[in-house]
Amino acid sequence: MTVPARRALIPALVAATLLTGCGAKYDPQPSAEAAQAPSSSCVDTSGNSVKVGLLNSLSGTMAVSETTVNRSLNLAIEEINADGGVLGKELDPVTEDGASEPTVFAEKAAKLIRQDCVAAVFGGWTSASRKAMLPVFEAQDSLLFYPVQYEGLEASPNIFYTGATTNQQIVPALDHLREQGHRRIFLVGSDYVFPRTANRIINAYAAAHGMEVVGEEYVPMGSTEFSTIVNKLLASDADAVFNTLNGDSNVAFFRQYTSVGLEAGEMPVVSVSVAEEEVPGIGVENVAGQLTSWNYYQTVDTPENERFVRAFQDRYGAGRVTSDPMEAAYTSVHLWRAMVEKAGSFDVDAVREAADGTVVEAPEGTVEVDGETQHVTKTPRIGRIREDGLIETVEEAAEPVVPDPFLTGYDWADGVSG
Repeated sequence: MTVPARRALIPALVAATLLTGCGAKYDPQPSAEAAQAPSSSCVDTSGNSVKVGLLNSLSGTMAVSETTVNRSLNLAIEEINADGGVLGKELDPVTEDGASEPTVFAEKAAKLIRQDCVAAVFGGWTSASRKAMLPVFEAQDSLLFYPVQYEGLEASPNIFYTGATTNQQIVPALDHLREQGHRRIFLVGSDYVFPRTANRIINAYAAAHGMEVVGEEYVPMGSTEFSTIVNKLLASDADAVFNTLNGDSNVAFFRQYTSVGLEAGEMPVVSVSVAEEEVPGIGVENVAGQLTSWNYYQTVDTPENERFVRAFQDRYGAGRVTSDPMEAAYTSVHLWRAMVEKAGSFDVDAVREAADGTVVEAPEGTVEVDGETQHVTKTPRIGRIREDGLIETVEEAAEPVVPDPFLTGYDWADGVSG
């Protein structure tokens, strides 16, 4: 795995336009809330506490994944408060439920900014939810910390992206498949922004590296019917599957995959949205041996991760697992604290100005903010799901990879964002 050279990026406004044209099922338009002229900030820093917003799906198809992210956000806030707060002020979390609906995320984001007067918002999962919130944050000049891996091709001055972008997750996963001799790949994804854009990138990579995409199928979010797709898999002569399904659709897909006799040794599936928290719901017997591509696993051997896992289990139960989105969310709160204290202010412009080069020793390893893109360095890790439901690293980058959300360091990706 190589680190591409840092290059100048497409301006954020152009990037957002390109992204909305990339074949996504959900193409949000600025809502009436977002279109309103920004009012002066109502964030109150005069007292002993400052409000922050937590916006996750606590109901609906994405709740299986996002509820645990909400818990890790709360854990980070509790730790920070126990350590003296931020600039001496206790954090007061205001929690809202995005209900797995992009429009609800936009509405709740507007409420948190305008009515609850939060200093920053932490949350979102699907790219559809992020894209629905983006015009709200830009119109109101507030900050969103988005914790989940995504398809790239975006940068906003009002979002900090603490999950992986494309060159930190999808490209390393493809490199691994190719190095293992896999040449015929079948793509399965949920029908929204991330899978469709990711698969455009995968198709471009495959064409440039002697690989063939032998099938590409999408299902609505929450779909549980995969018999037709599994039959197409069987007939495709694929030697690997790239899985961009989200939420509880993974449960149905892997159960139907195994029910027809497919297995990791014959046709491995590499997933970019299945982590430790999802494995019990799918059934470890259905996914043991399968591959994942993330930047963090519960089994990562760092002192910071040992403390994180212990703290999470002490707070929520000894049997609880941790996962990449949970860790990226937890780290995002600590990053924001470091940025605010570096700036000496909760002011959005001051925090943004102080962001570049801010470093946190996170459970996953060293994380540094790239002020140009407002993404962070990440260490790509290919994992294999074990019989005990945890995920072990089978390959990792030698050092954190600089974010390249527009893939400017890859000649084969020249036409992807066009």
